[in-house]
Amino acid sequence: MSSETTTKSPEAAAVPPPGHAPATKRVPQGHKRLLTRRDRITLAFMAGVPTVLHVALVWVTALASIALAFTTWDGIGFDSIKWVGLDNFKQLFTDNPQFWPAVEHNIIWFVVLILIPTPMGLFLAVQLDKKIRFSRVYQTAFFLPVVVSLAVTGFVWQLVYNPDTGLINSLIGANKPGHYIDWIGDPHLNLWAVLIAASWRHTGYMMILYLAGLKGVDPSLREASSLDGANEWQTFKNVIFPTLRPTNTVVLVVTIIEALRAFDLVFVFNKGAQGTELLSILITNNIIGESSRIGYGSAIAVVLLVISLAVIIPYLIATFRKERRA
Repeated sequence: MSSETTTKSPEAAAVPPPGHAPATKRVPQGHKRLLTRRDRITLAFMAGVPTVLHVALVWVTALASIALAFTTWDGIGFDSIKWVGLDNFKQLFTDNPQFWPAVEHNIIWFVVLILIPTPMGLFLAVQLDKKIRFSRVYQTAFFLPVVVSLAVTGFVWQLVYNPDTGLINSLIGANKPGHYIDWIGDPHLNLWAVLIAASWRHTGYMMILYLAGLKGVDPSLREASSLDGANEWQTFKNVIFPTLRPTNTVVLVVTIIEALRAFDLVFVFNKGAQGTELLSILITNNIIGESSRIGYGSAIAVVLLVISLAVIIPYLIATFRKERRA
C-alpha cells in the first residue's frame, strides 16, 4: 500500500490553510465583570430609589411618630415641640370619650371580618376550585370590589343606603316620609352598615387568597381520601383544610391589618362620627384636623401600632414554631 505523505515542520503546521481564519483559543478571563458601568448605575438607581423612599416614608416617619407621642406640637416650627412624657397617653386613656369606643369598634370590625367574609371567601374558593364552567368570570366578578378604590366603594354604598332613593329602603318600603331608615346617620345602625360594605369587599380578597392556597394542594391527597371512602366534606375537613395552614396564617394577619387600618369607608360615609369612631379616624382628626395636635395624634398611632404588634407577633411565633416541629 502506497501513500503520499508529507512531513510538515511545526512552523508549517501552525500556518492555517488559505481561506480559513485563524482559530483563536479562548483564554480564561478570571473574574470578568458581567455588568458595565451603565448597568451598575441603572441597578443602583432602581434599587436605591425605592429603598430610600421606603426608609424615609415608612421607617423614619414611624420612628418620628413614636418620638412625637411623648411631646406636644402644633406642627408650626420645630421650636414649638415640648417634651411632656406620658401625659398624652394619660389623657388618651382617661379624658378622651371617643378612645374606648374606637377601640371597641376596631375589635368589632375584626370579629365581623373573621366570622363572615372570611368563611364566605373560603366557600367561594372551594366552589371555584372545582373547575366549574365560567369560573374565570365568577372570579373576576367576586374580586372586582377589591380592585375598586375604597373611596369609590364608599360612594357606591352611600347610594345604596340613601334613605330616600337608596336600593335597600326602596326594596323594604322604607323610603316614604315617616318611615325612613337612616342607615348612615343612625348611631345604632351606621357601624353595621359600613361593616356590610367592608365585608362585601373583604370576601373577594379572602376568596383569592384561599383559591391560591387550594391550587397548591397535592391532587394525590384528594385521590387517596376518595379511595378511603371519605365524602367531600370529610376530605375537606381532614385533608384539605389542614394543608391550608400557611394560607390561614396569611388570612389572619391580613384581616387584622384590614381591621386596624380601616379608614376610607368610614371617612366617606360620615367621617367617623355618630357611632363609627375608629382609631385611624381619631389619628387623622388630631393630626390634620382644625386644631392640629400632632403629639396627641402620634400617641394614638403608637397605641394602634402596639395593638397590631401584640396580636400579630405572638401568633406568627407560635405558627412558625409549629411548622419547625412538624
